[in-house]
Amino acid sequence: MKKMLAASIACIGLAGPVAPASAGLLSSTGAVIAILDGELFVGTAEGNYDGAGTLSIHSQKNAGLTCSGKFTSSAELGGKGKLACSDGSSATFTFKRLSIYKGHGTGRLSRGSMSFAYGLSAEEAAPYLKLPKGKKLAHSGADLKLVNL
Repeated sequence: MKKMLAASIACIGLAGPVAPASAGLLSSTGAVIAILDGELFVGTAEGNYDGAGTLSIHSQKNAGLTCSGKFTSSAELGGKGKLACSDGSSATFTFKRLSIYKGHGTGRLSRGSMSFAYGLSAEEAAPYLKLPKGKKLAHSGADLKLVNL
């Protein structure tokens, strides 16, 4: 049995990269863009082969404001999770997978609403995000920001 498992892992390794982003052998890490109560957050999510994962995001406006959480997902049912932030707020969320590495979702933050996209560029994510009225996403050097229309 151990030899079979070792052979399987070796074959997976020989097949090349499992994911387009950095991560462990049976996981994938990708970018997250989120709007929490009208504020832009960015970060990463790491999803494991079994559908469980973690995410970590931070405010672009207030670097000290961070949020982290866990989620579960499946191709058939989509996903759900919980998030806790350093300011004491919390959220529950659901999401739909567009592919194994990309998706979008919404949630309820204790102080407002939440929308997010993962594995997508800012341009691809924009239709799935509930941006504040009169704002759009724009790059400022390497950073993503909310700017006036």
